[in-house]
Amino acid sequence: MIELRKLGKRFGTRWALQELDLDVPRGEIFGLLGHNGAGKSTAIGMMLGQVWPTTGAAKICGHEITTHRKQALARVGAIFETPVFYDYLSGRKNLAVLSSYSAPTEAKRIDEVVEWVGLTGRADSKVRTYSHGMRTRLALAQALLPDPELLILDEPSDGLDPEGIHEMRQTIQRLRKELGLTILLSSHLLNEVEQLCTRIAVLNQGRKVFEGSLADARTAQSWVRLKTANFGDAASLLRRELLITNARDGAMVTLADGVGTDRVVKRLVEAGMPVFEIAQEEQTLEGFYISLMQESRATAKPPPVTAPTSS
Repeated sequence: MIELRKLGKRFGTRWALQELDLDVPRGEIFGLLGHNGAGKSTAIGMMLGQVWPTTGAAKICGHEITTHRKQALARVGAIFETPVFYDYLSGRKNLAVLSSYSAPTEAKRIDEVVEWVGLTGRADSKVRTYSHGMRTRLALAQALLPDPELLILDEPSDGLDPEGIHEMRQTIQRLRKELGLTILLSSHLLNEVEQLCTRIAVLNQGRKVFEGSLADARTAQSWVRLKTANFGDAASLLRRELLITNARDGAMVTLADGVGTDRVVKRLVEAGMPVFEIAQEEQTLEGFYISLMQESRATAKPPPVTAPTSS
């Protein structure tokens, strides 16, 4: 459904996104992760034809977005950036008006999407009376109007309270299960991504630093919880002797290949450092993401600066 090849975008002398390769197959909920400014919104903007790529190509639903935008987006729905509605109109009237800009939508279809997103009881209320969560559901209803095959959601749970986040998660899961939609989900809520997605890609400073399944992410780096009298001194010793490869949060280490916790304990005790606890930590998406960002920052090269072309 989505094929990106060497996709890049430069604003002036700064690269917001560089050489992004990405494949999202049909029927999958795919997570796109990264901090603010990592390039997620730039990538989505190019997928939707709202940002013109500097390099590379993007195919959406089998069509090149820059040369066949209408065909590429014919069966695509999206929540991108902050949805804007007419506050003095009802939710139902907003959907009718906004859909008319591209093609008239039958009242029956509007009723269907209103029911899908759980707005049936408030569809005829003016949007100015809507809560933030209801506005988000209305935005999702608008995205569903064209009967999409692909749904692109940029931070759909942003600003929602816990109940609203839970409802949005259930709606996304239902759309995938009952309508068979392919969904690209951009989010900074790692717990939501972990519950919704089967595969993810992580962006950092405009570059992809990981793509794979959640299972791959959880096993990519196994952390061990280590409690000792002085974690800093213990980690330094273990690094020098190549027993660990990484340390974080004053309590976590990763063991070198072939090294067991028994060797770590033995060496620390030999050095006169008491070990109060050592245990394998179950890897979470949050732990993987934090370690990935730390590793990326440690190895990052400054982005290339390109002189602006003269006009």
